[in-house]
Amino acid sequence: MNKSMTLIEKIIANHSKLEKVKPGDIVDIVIDARAARDFGGPNVVKNILDNNLSIDDPSKTFFTFDTNPTGSDQKYAINQHKCRVFAREHGIKVFDINAGIGTHTLIEQGLAYPGSTAVTTDSHANILGSVGAFGQGMGDKDIAVAFNRGKVWFKVPKSVKINLNGKRPENVFAKDIVLNLLNRFGANQLLGYSIEIYGEEVDKFTLDERITIASMATEMGAIIIFFTPNKEIMDFCSAATGRKLELVKADEDAEYEQVFDIDLSSFVPMVSLPGKPHDTVNIIEAKKTKIDSAFIGSGTNGRREDMRKVAEVLKGKKVAPGVVLKIVPTTNHIWDRCLDEGLIKIYREAGALVSNAGCAGCAAGQVGQNGEGEITISTGNRNFPGKQGKGLVYLASPATVAASAVAGYITTFDDIPEQPAVFEAHYQENTSHEERNKQQKAPEPKPEILKGRVWYIPEDNIDTDMIFHNRYLAITDINEMGQYTFDNLEGYEDFSKKAKPGDIVVVHKNFGSGSSRQQAVDCFKALGVQAIVAKSFGAIYERNAINAAFPIITAKNVEDLQLEDGNEVELDLKGGKIRNLTKNIEIDAEPFSEVQLEIYQNGGLF
Repeated sequence: MNKSMTLIEKIIANHSKLEKVKPGDIVDIVIDARAARDFGGPNVVKNILDNNLSIDDPSKTFFTFDTNPTGSDQKYAINQHKCRVFAREHGIKVFDINAGIGTHTLIEQGLAYPGSTAVTTDSHANILGSVGAFGQGMGDKDIAVAFNRGKVWFKVPKSVKINLNGKRPENVFAKDIVLNLLNRFGANQLLGYSIEIYGEEVDKFTLDERITIASMATEMGAIIIFFTPNKEIMDFCSAATGRKLELVKADEDAEYEQVFDIDLSSFVPMVSLPGKPHDTVNIIEAKKTKIDSAFIGSGTNGRREDMRKVAEVLKGKKVAPGVVLKIVPTTNHIWDRCLDEGLIKIYREAGALVSNAGCAGCAAGQVGQNGEGEITISTGNRNFPGKQGKGLVYLASPATVAASAVAGYITTFDDIPEQPAVFEAHYQENTSHEERNKQQKAPEPKPEILKGRVWYIPEDNIDTDMIFHNRYLAITDINEMGQYTFDNLEGYEDFSKKAKPGDIVVVHKNFGSGSSRQQAVDCFKALGVQAIVAKSFGAIYERNAINAAFPIITAKNVEDLQLEDGNEVELDLKGGKIRNLTKNIEIDAEPFSEVQLEIYQNGGLF
């Protein structure tokens, strides 16, 4: 038997009872580090207490408070306290509000290292691919089981290889590289794949650069982006763990679904246009766009090298009048180094606001949010509508963001004007929508044939912020969730008012991309929606729905059903059939797997 494996296959096999795994295998894997954040943590605690679960190994179990490290929101403060109390009682380590972003802390503390596995309620846990570790964001039910068993089930994904050939242009930063990749692959071409990136120049990428690129695997729809560690990274991780580590890498003759050869020398500085991280353009197309604010930080670009480049751009300069520049280092360790190196002084003299380490604007819980009509340029990983506030958000590298803050408009670090642009306000009124909460318990017993009225939404990439916005993440009562369903999806803001128990939602590709939030599944259950049919689902969303016993069906040719809103459809979950009863049309769909059917009939993962 050929035992050659890709990197993700090798890591999964090493953490299972199997010598070899292949794409499609569903495997129980041991998790080396199990973490919950301050928005998912309370639900993890609730699941453990409600189901009378124990903790498998407290030394491998952690809480990371990074979404609201200022404790500035009352609900977050309460939730953090719940986690602290639980942690004290069970001997669990808490990386509290003074630590920084949890996934970065795992690397710094040697808890995630080459060849290891880690899960957390952070959908960007795949940044651990930067050190050749398997990191995965999961919902609160998964994390609760990981706390309890030390293992989770996982479906081995297919792998692709990207070869970045040629020389890297001098003015192209790591953020530009991943934005170029997003321009090439979009949000779903590599949906559900494990990506390995190779190349002569890639071998020279620093840890900070690898983290920047790996962190945006989620925005590409991928499971993870892997880099094979070089000597510098192996030495760093060995020092962090306190032991000599062995390199884990893909076999030379590993089989990949596809191999892409891409010319790195053709890459240019880029920005993501507001609304979609993958809607990237050459920065020339966005130059001179007036901005109201700038943000530097997030799990993607708050690293030490980022902070140094920002200081290099800002030194001796001032932020443009009327522009607000917010800077948030990734971890407290990096914050301290910024202080030691005099970078904080440079930021402050330039007129920037510097906050303590954490996720900041990305999590809607700290400095970094913008208001209605506000135009922001940000180093964040996402710019979905409403993700970093109610304004418009462009994504770019730290050098570009710092230069733009000084110029008053979008520009590059080598093209900062002598005089900043004159501020012009841009404000747009948005009509608020009243929401009502419909409560409906899931029907019992669980039928394998479902019939219902259709909501047909022929759109790709409906992300979790459109489904259930992050401003509601502190809600833990499922009965309160339904009223917020789709209220951030244009044209469907009143969905919760019109939806009826028994309805079935049919959408297109990559439904549920983005965050790991369980609420994006539970809000439909709260409304009594029976099921969702899609061409494909975001990987974390698919897990959350299955674990919650909420029926999701994959059907790649839903257009053939000729659906219209209000049609009646029938879903055969076990048989893998979908019928438009109104028009007497039937198509094939993917039947429930054995795992999915078992969890569905069980009423949930527990």
